[in-house]
Amino acid sequence: MADISVRIEEFDVVIVGAGGAGMAAAVQTGMAGLKTAVISEVYPTRSHTVSAQGGINAALANMDEDYWIWHMYDTVKGGDYIGDQDAMEFFTKNAPKTIIELEHWGMPFSRTEKGTAYQRAFGGQTRNFGESIAHRATAVADRSGHAIVHTLFERTLRPDIVQYVSYYSEYYALKLLRNEEGTVMGVVAWDMVNGGVHIFFAYATILASGGNTRNFRTNTNAHVNTGIGWKLCAQAGIPIKDPEFVQFHPTGIYGVGNLITEGVRGEGGYLLNAQGERFMKKYAPHVLDLASRDVVSRGMATEIREGRGVGPKKDHVLLKLDHLGKDFIMDKLPGIWELAYKFVGVDCTKDPIPVQPTAHYHMGGIPTNIHGQVVDWDKDNKEVPIPGLYAAGEVGCGSLHGANRLGCNSLLDLVITGKEAGRHAARWILDEHPTFPNPPEEFVADKYAKDVMDKLNELFDGPEGTVKMDEIWEDLQDTMQADMSVFRIEEGLTRQLARLDEYFEKFKKVGLSDKSKVFNTELCEYFDLENMLYVSKIETVAAYNRKESRGAHYRDDYPERDDANWMLHTAAYWKEDGSVVTEYKPVRQKPLTAPTFQPKKRVY
Repeated sequence: MADISVRIEEFDVVIVGAGGAGMAAAVQTGMAGLKTAVISEVYPTRSHTVSAQGGINAALANMDEDYWIWHMYDTVKGGDYIGDQDAMEFFTKNAPKTIIELEHWGMPFSRTEKGTAYQRAFGGQTRNFGESIAHRATAVADRSGHAIVHTLFERTLRPDIVQYVSYYSEYYALKLLRNEEGTVMGVVAWDMVNGGVHIFFAYATILASGGNTRNFRTNTNAHVNTGIGWKLCAQAGIPIKDPEFVQFHPTGIYGVGNLITEGVRGEGGYLLNAQGERFMKKYAPHVLDLASRDVVSRGMATEIREGRGVGPKKDHVLLKLDHLGKDFIMDKLPGIWELAYKFVGVDCTKDPIPVQPTAHYHMGGIPTNIHGQVVDWDKDNKEVPIPGLYAAGEVGCGSLHGANRLGCNSLLDLVITGKEAGRHAARWILDEHPTFPNPPEEFVADKYAKDVMDKLNELFDGPEGTVKMDEIWEDLQDTMQADMSVFRIEEGLTRQLARLDEYFEKFKKVGLSDKSKVFNTELCEYFDLENMLYVSKIETVAAYNRKESRGAHYRDDYPERDDANWMLHTAAYWKEDGSVVTEYKPVRQKPLTAPTFQPKKRVY
């Protein structure tokens, strides 16, 4: 057997992921004086949160009159009315004080002439319940995510916090520790640098591992975003909520997928087809290019599908912003100029940027309540928290975004849900004094990590395998892009489910050619591919089963929203035989204090 070292440590809290959500949680647990481990595949300031560009939403009213209830309305409408309105109220009501807190912690927001934080317009953001466009996206030029990551990281380094928070960079989470009673007790991880298994026992585990759209050919996600959180929960018998709702951002750079922020359109940029037409007037006659992301992506995809795309293959459109002026672009959108020039050689102060819809974000994820507690449902379809387990940021689903997320609600999501998960976990530990069923010294690696050790031994001791990972990886991305993207239809989804079964069979024949323990990137890629196969099957089964169109989920064969039959959340369960079973759960339509926003036709 392979000589694999095992190390066991005990913490009060273990956080999987060191992006914005993970660090927001760590600030809270650290302030509470709880011993906290933050494990991550990359150094915290390299987390994918740094790539967010446009801003973070809050009804600060710095640019024009605004109220949180207007923000809530836009969020409910943008989510196509399937979001949980109590969570949406909590989310939008707490947004202004969250921005002020970040500013007090040193976040360098861009400024107006009056000295207040600069706010720009963004898609789906309105004033007075849809009457006019709102300026609500509080921005740091076009590098808002980068600023949030550094602000939160620096906060965790304060003397009163850093003594309790330990970062474990370059660790790969492989398993949730869950006992017979269902309580989660930590995670098993692989030390990517030195090799070896590391078992983290903790009273509370917070999953903040980010998104997972790397399974699509064109996507905006970093290399580490492959779906670890979903797979950990699926293997532990925990459902994934609403996985069919995958957001395609309208403006990914053509051919590479890198994000061009919606802030370009918020500042006055607009889309053009091959005829030079501003085509969004056909799809959103009132707000044009500032409709919600699913509407703009479908508008672009329709232009391409009907032959009005640009280029030799007629497979993209153009984003024009040169009319804004070079000085304005270099002041407010300098990162966009750099991205366009580096990736497609376009100087956007002179020429339009070629763009296409790109897989960007999951509205669904690990189900949580408004406190970040991961929940399952009992036989009466009532939510039941899973003791010791929390989720925050994109990996979680408190249904803040429903079927479609508004731009700049994501950074707000990770800061608020991360903070609330950390705060609630700290209070739960300090007030309830949870205990493990056995004293920590009685835990042994053979009992809690045997399956992980067996898999690692099989990979290190076994043959190289007869199937190369690339054979599966490349096909997976191409076929998901073809049949699970902006437009879906039963025939394509059926075809994709059959392919996924084939990929899983092929994956059984994959081995490792690199048998070293020290920084074995091939081993990490093996688990990355497994993650993406899990994510792909879960979301494709859910998409096949939802017989309607809602938000980012558009079925050509069921083009209308069906509130009578589908005002329900999906709960997708992974079974031991590799099948996925979907159940349907009620939507929490009653807000905490605000009036309920009743479903109506969504137009922009």
